[in-house]
Amino acid sequence: MSDATKVPYAPQDVQEVQTLIRNLEGGLKRDKGAKKSFSCKKTGFDVAGSPAKLTVTSWRFQDWDYKRDDLPTYARGLFMSKNEKGQSEICIRGYDKFFNTDEVNNTKWRNIETNTKPPYELSLKENGCIIFISGLHDGTLLVCSKHSTGVRSGELSHAVAGEQWVDKQLAAIGKTRQDLARELRRRNATAVAELCDDDFEEHILAYTKDNAGLYLHGININIPEFMTYSGEQVQAFASEWGFRKTDFLVLNDIQETKKFLDEVADTGAYNGRDVEGFVIRCKSRENAHGPFADWFFKYKFEEPYLMYRQWRECTKALISGRAPRFKKHVKITEEYLLYARKQLADNPRLGKAYAQNHGIIKLRDDFLKEKNLKGSDIIREEYAAIGGAPQDVTKNIILVPVATLGCGKTTIAVALVHLFNWGHVQNDNITGKGRPPKFTKEVLSQLESMPVVFADRNNAQRHERQQILGDVKLTHPEVRLVALNFVHSPDALAKIREITQTRVFARGDNHQTIQATTEKNKVVGIMEGFIQRFEALNPYGKPDDEFDAVIDLDPTVDSRENLETVVGQLSSLFPKLIPEMPSGEELDEAINIALSDYKPEMRHTIGDRGPAKGGRNNNQNQQQQQPPAAKKPRPLEYVAVNLPKSEINDALETAFASVSTKKARFFRQLQQTRRVQPEFHVTLMHRASSKQRPDLWQKYTDMHTNAGGDPWAGGSKMGDCKILLERIVWDNRIIAIVARLVDEGWECVNAVAHVTVGTRGDEVKPKESNDLLKRWLEVGSGDDSGIGEVAIVGRIVVDGTVKGILARH
Repeated sequence: MSDATKVPYAPQDVQEVQTLIRNLEGGLKRDKGAKKSFSCKKTGFDVAGSPAKLTVTSWRFQDWDYKRDDLPTYARGLFMSKNEKGQSEICIRGYDKFFNTDEVNNTKWRNIETNTKPPYELSLKENGCIIFISGLHDGTLLVCSKHSTGVRSGELSHAVAGEQWVDKQLAAIGKTRQDLARELRRRNATAVAELCDDDFEEHILAYTKDNAGLYLHGININIPEFMTYSGEQVQAFASEWGFRKTDFLVLNDIQETKKFLDEVADTGAYNGRDVEGFVIRCKSRENAHGPFADWFFKYKFEEPYLMYRQWRECTKALISGRAPRFKKHVKITEEYLLYARKQLADNPRLGKAYAQNHGIIKLRDDFLKEKNLKGSDIIREEYAAIGGAPQDVTKNIILVPVATLGCGKTTIAVALVHLFNWGHVQNDNITGKGRPPKFTKEVLSQLESMPVVFADRNNAQRHERQQILGDVKLTHPEVRLVALNFVHSPDALAKIREITQTRVFARGDNHQTIQATTEKNKVVGIMEGFIQRFEALNPYGKPDDEFDAVIDLDPTVDSRENLETVVGQLSSLFPKLIPEMPSGEELDEAINIALSDYKPEMRHTIGDRGPAKGGRNNNQNQQQQQPPAAKKPRPLEYVAVNLPKSEINDALETAFASVSTKKARFFRQLQQTRRVQPEFHVTLMHRASSKQRPDLWQKYTDMHTNAGGDPWAGGSKMGDCKILLERIVWDNRIIAIVARLVDEGWECVNAVAHVTVGTRGDEVKPKESNDLLKRWLEVGSGDDSGIGEVAIVGRIVVDGTVKGILARH
């Protein structure tokens, strides 16, 4: 009997699935006390065409969380639904996340040699997008991409494109969707395929009509643990159901496997075909006495594969009469092209065959043979000249945003500084003549003591990018420059205008060069000027092809999402740069600090970024720096209970994480536009109320004086007071927390003691919290009143410090 007929099988256990769901939901709660806890995203989808109107739920971890050792499952691609009894079940189960060699401890060669056993099945890594296929209990065939299913935003999604290919192949063999759904459900399995179709989406390797389709490369059992079919069993299923087959070979010794992979990496080709790498399937165990289980790792070719691909594209450009364009491996590529031109001239048939993808590898190998070089030798020499291969880089990285005003670049910069203590140079802190070279000089100066420096200016035009790229590359070739590209696609400009202007206006005057509160018309003109002058980054043209890497960001999403993209992609580009990935909570905290704590170090007037010597502004600055002739004692302005901001921020995050996105929208807007207060307090009494309550004002004034309040300094500590946080209330102008004084001996003159969280703009004064809460008491919350309300999660009592705050003048 063929081994292909003895396929793995395990039924689903309802209790195991329920336990898995509970553990996954623990990741949704983001327990603030557990800084290293994983975070999980849950998204629901309706299943199109389901007779039972079923829904499925996708569960998704952050990519770097898969390196942890405490996840409830390591499936990358996980969907849940209900069975015919209404019980939860796993309906899609992707592979356990697998890593490249040396990327994590388990994939270091010494551990692979010690902890794995044959056979080693090496599958060619096809170059497309992953598709999952399974059957639901009502006979519906479920087709998903990595984290979604169905139509997305009215466009042809990966999942729908995958469905169309399933329909094609089933029609070709005379079977139906229901047939495939029933078969996969009988096996309790998910079919895993690669959608390779250049008409839908092009990748590195070419897939035309002759070889496009769904390449089946795995079948997984729908249980929490990883259980999967062998290569032979996968190919048998592919033959039966019309999938394209993924090539694989079997080796029975790990040393033989490593030797084979190293040799293919050196040539970049296997069986006459350029390949991107291999996925290796085997059995592995956690320790010398543990059980063996299914396990994957990958061997991905970076270089010289990418150099060979560049040679191929340049050669095709020569043949078609176009100028070759290349940005890396410049010297050796120029030498290769001289050789290729001569060969093409001597042999006219070579060009025609090459254009049809014949003779590509032979031409490359003939060149290397003439130079008496291996591809690996070339790469080794090049890396030695620039300070090492990307996988070994731990320093000398400059992050260069390409953005317009309001995209969130400074927010990301401040968050990165908080997370990793990296450098941050702001262009607006550079004054005087010759600012661009001064800016670069300061970036390089910080780079001497910091592994990474954020070069914080917009770099919206090519000449700005040319300046920093040229200045750095000329004197410091070992430095890598990474573009943080806030993509301004033409069809998104209206949305970008709307969102960036909202951010800037809500931020008010908390900016170095624009004061949005007092100069709104000017600000609109300046922002529009940036957008009109914006020159999109082109990684294949000058000067942008000098960037060592490009990370694309979306200026219309919140900075928390873009921060996660930056951190994740930097980790992929330079695995040793970030030894320990931050948790979701740490990313949240970094963004909150960037949005609430950041204040510009210096300000410039619009159109006057560097005052000339002896000019009017210079004289004004000198006058402002003169000490006053005499100080007058400042009176007591108000008495307040100052509260620890970390505990208030945590309470806010926990409360809004428990409600819908719509309900949390105003709070998220305040965060994004830096309108959440940097400090929090409960006002007990203001000087303006002294006539209504002269007795209480006198009491607080005496306490302030007895506490030794300095009439010229910042106030005094008058005592301690615990505060109970009860509810969060907001309208479209202001947001506040309803509070209660726990300790006796203190009195609040406001009708409702409260903490003002933030306002939508400088035109909204914090005292409006009183008006909001008065209306809330009268009419309550809801759509009719325009007032939102959410309870604080748990009974949170914070320790506050009562202080007397002095008037500013």
